[in-house]
Amino acid sequence: MSEVKNFLYVNRKAPHGTIYALESLEVVLIGAAFEQDVALAFLDDGVFQLVKGWDTSELGVKNFQPAYTALGDYDISKVYVERESLEERGLTEDDLIEMTYEDEDDDWAEKSSIRIVSREEMAQIMRDSDVILSF
Repeated sequence: MSEVKNFLYVNRKAPHGTIYALESLEVVLIGAAFEQDVALAFLDDGVFQLVKGWDTSELGVKNFQPAYTALGDYDISKVYVERESLEERGLTEDDLIEMTYEDEDDDWAEKSSIRIVSREEMAQIMRDSDVILSF
């Protein structure tokens, strides 16, 4: 039996109104703690999870968005955002939070974790993943 190599966590839901976004983030952090090769994909309304400037004060829930910016500290450097999902919602890459990691192969240079990919590229990323967990 071959060893599982990489996990793709697919985020399709808006950040509020359901528990999916927070649950995904928690599972991602657990996977990273166990040194899994973790990647995240944001498509459909899931792209809203990465939009700058959440204000959850009127919702009565904790703002967990800052945890996304710490993912680089858990060696999570592959965050794929589907271009078409952004465009369909009137968003651009400039609307997204900054997520970075330190590239040990490039003298620890700080680099963006977010990669904007086409729908076709996202499909290929999914095909190349050993395990896909969808939220």
